[in-house]
Parts: sequence; structure tokens; C-alpha cells
Amino acid sequence: MNSDVVIEAKDLKKYYTRGTEIVKALDGVDFTIRSGEIVSIVGPSGSGKTTLMNLISCLDTSTSGTLIIGGQDVTHLKESQLINIRRKYIGFIFQQFYLMPNLFAIENVELPLIFAKKPLDKDKIYKVIETVGLKGRELIPAYMLSGGDKQRIAIARALINDPQVLIADEPTGKLELKVRDQLLELFRQLAQKGISVFIATHDLELAEKTERIIHLQDGKIVSKEQSSLYH
Repeated sequence: MNSDVVIEAKDLKKYYTRGTEIVKALDGVDFTIRSGEIVSIVGPSGSGKTTLMNLISCLDTSTSGTLIIGGQDVTHLKESQLINIRRKYIGFIFQQFYLMPNLFAIENVELPLIFAKKPLDKDKIYKVIETVGLKGRELIPAYMLSGGDKQRIAIARALINDPQVLIADEPTGKLELKVRDQLLELFRQLAQKGISVFIATHDLELAEKTERIIHLQDGKIVSKEQSSLYH
């Protein structure tokens, strides 16, 4: 596994004011994610998982602390700069898929390139679709795909801009166990290519199959452990 650190958080905090109350959504979080690692983050609702995902996705900024992505301190960057970091380093996978139902599978994969005003490299697009195991299904409308295939297209869409990190928010929450395990195997194949995968999940069985597990509670990391089942 490549030892390069892709994401590093140091004393990361996110506080909100709610009336006269200060809500400590994240309260001093430290961790690193290295190239080619699959790391899961678990914790009850309200533990800070979503807040942390938003920070490392550059969708929000911290109250204090330091967040380094791809060797760059992003803690105090402006929104326009954060957009560039997102496009350069990060791919997103969501539980709800967020596909355009009436577009073909291949057209959904092309969307990030269109938004970024990049050329549509057909060879690259077909290669990414093949990588996620959907070769031959490029011209099927998204609404006709199974849940597992929709998630594969969502993964292909996340990969099209060559991210260093895939951030997956409950990526298998709506899928059958067999499909979940197939997607985890896909994540492992991507990790072997040096892509880091960061998964937020309530599924403890899924978490046990990732390389490292970070447990969050009340905005703090209560434990970081190597998975006993990962191989």
C-alpha cells in the first residue's frame, strides 16, 4: 500500500450556535487517510459523521483546526478554491444514487465532465464503465437499472475525474447483502490502484470488512482500530 497521506485532520472542530447554546458537532478530531486505504467511520446519529464528511468533502469549513488534502491546507480556502479541490481530489457516492433517471448510464457518467467543461473522452468513459463491471450496459436508461447497477454507475461517475479519494455516504444502505459485498470488492480493486475510500455507514458488518474503523461519538473519535476481518 502506498504510504502517502491523502487526508490529514488535526484538532478539527466544527461548532454551531443554536440560540444561546453552542453545539460541538466535531470537537477536536485527528486522523489520517493514506493512499489506497479503505476506512469506515461509524457512530450513532448525531455523532458528527455527516459534519466530518462535509468537511473532508470541502462542502463546509471548520471552526478551527487543520485539514490537509493532497498536501494542501484547505482549512481557510475560499469557496472557489474549495470547488477546485473537490474536482481535483474527491469523488462522491451517495445512498440515494442521484442519477438522472431518463439519461443513459453513459450520459450519467459524462455529467461531471460536462459540468467541469472537460472534453468527453469516450475511451476513458468506456474504460471507467468497464472498471465498475457494467460494460455493455452503457445505453440503458438509469431508471431501468437495478439498485446495485445504479450504484455502480454512481461510482463510475465519481471516478471519471480521477479522484484520489472516494467519499461514500451510506453507499450500500439500500442494497442487498450480496450486492453490498460485490461493491466492497470493487472498492478493494480501486484501493489497489491507489484510490482511498472513506465510507460513512451504520452497517457494522460492512465496517468490519474495511481496513480501518473510526468510531465517532458526540463529535469526538472514541476509537480507531484495524478491522479484524480485513484481508
